[in-house]
Amino acid sequence: MRNRSPLRSRRFLLRALLGACAIPAPFAALAGFNFFTSEYTASREELQAQIAKRFPVQRRYADIFTVSLRDPRLALDARSNRAAITALLSISSPLLQPQTVEGVVSVSSALRYDAPARALRLDRPQADRLELQGVTGRDAERLQNIGAVVAQELLRDQALRTFTAEELTVGRKTYEIGAITVQDDGITVELK
Repeated sequence: MRNRSPLRSRRFLLRALLGACAIPAPFAALAGFNFFTSEYTASREELQAQIAKRFPVQRRYADIFTVSLRDPRLALDARSNRAAITALLSISSPLLQPQTVEGVVSVSSALRYDAPARALRLDRPQADRLELQGVTGRDAERLQNIGAVVAQELLRDQALRTFTAEELTVGRKTYEIGAITVQDDGITVELK
């Protein structure tokens, strides 16, 4: 049996490391995956970027009002295992004076995994806070109710992260998503 010299072993190791650095592209897509713990973690920044691409959104209500949401900001609450989106809100109607009322809405939600779409989605969003500018009394109360209902509808089933088939396949194994855990700086899903 041949005995390798220490110099030859170092050269082999150096070549292997340089070769690994030259082909990082296939592994870049797996950056959030930890196959040792069978988890994937999406950072708050990654999720924020995905959400921002889907805004602005709007919907008509009772053929009289148009409610729009823009500039979403994602917050994560590890204690309640919920995500929250705060967005600027506009309610427009020819019946209003002025015709557009601006405000802010915060909607929190549980999360669920939609297996056919391979998407992590908001589930049962709930408007926690809605503030309107320049409106008081009963008008403010009615508009807040309209804004809350429409904001919840607009965000229901909103995708926070969609996985590709390639991201969930390593070698011959295709992973499914299991438990979803909200952390203060990201969301971790179990790979099973």
